[in-house]
Amino acid sequence: MSDVLDEGPFFHGTKADLRVGDLLTAGFRSNYRPEIVMNHIYFTALRDGAGLAAELAAGDGAPRVYVVEPAGAFEDDPNVTDKKFPGNPTRSYRSTQPLRVVGEVTDWTRLTPEALQTWRDRLAELLADERGEIIN
Repeated sequence: MSDVLDEGPFFHGTKADLRVGDLLTAGFRSNYRPEIVMNHIYFTALRDGAGLAAELAAGDGAPRVYVVEPAGAFEDDPNVTDKKFPGNPTRSYRSTQPLRVVGEVTDWTRLTPEALQTWRDRLAELLADERGEIIN
């Protein structure tokens, strides 16, 4: 893993109802390709980026954004960085180590139903294209 220059704070978006102290771990099904079990847990330094992930997450719960602390080393998320796009404009990361929930954020920007549908449509198009493969 490479050295990461971002000091956070970091956020994770999900539909899970979590508490301070809970650990988020790798080994769960992808929100975007449920046939894939993920080797990493993903997070971002952008509050609204985590909000988007929460809105798009699988499940029936309410979308939530948590403040998290990585418990170990992490790297740029290759799904949205240099392997597919230049740099790391989304400040997105992943780790094989757990993330500890240290709080919940409630003032993130929610998407309108139309904007959420646009994101879902874009994601469906990307995943239908063989270039939309998840780098796990």
